[in-house]
Amino acid sequence: MTNLIRKGEGKPLRAAMKRKGLSAEQLAAATKSVDVTGRGISAATVWKVTGSGSTATTKCRLRTAWLMATAMDEPLQEHFDMPTVSTDTVERSSLNGHSR
Repeated sequence: MTNLIRKGEGKPLRAAMKRKGLSAEQLAAATKSVDVTGRGISAATVWKVTGSGSTATTKCRLRTAWLMATAMDEPLQEHFDMPTVSTDTVERSSLNGHSR
């Protein structure tokens, strides 16, 4: 599963939430309306992704990032970067180029 890296230690996310007048609880509720399953994400997850303290995370799932950005009507790329190398796309091969 692909994880994205939040930009600027979450500052762009916090700024967007402030512009939109959203608390973590309100953003979590808004993600439910854009999630086709209706589940959304929890306020605790929003705090974890947008936070700046020791409980904050630098990475989150693509689904989480997409739900947050979409709920705020913000471009995903404004708030998250793709990892530089993904082990999901690295082919395993021997030194002579044959698949293992």
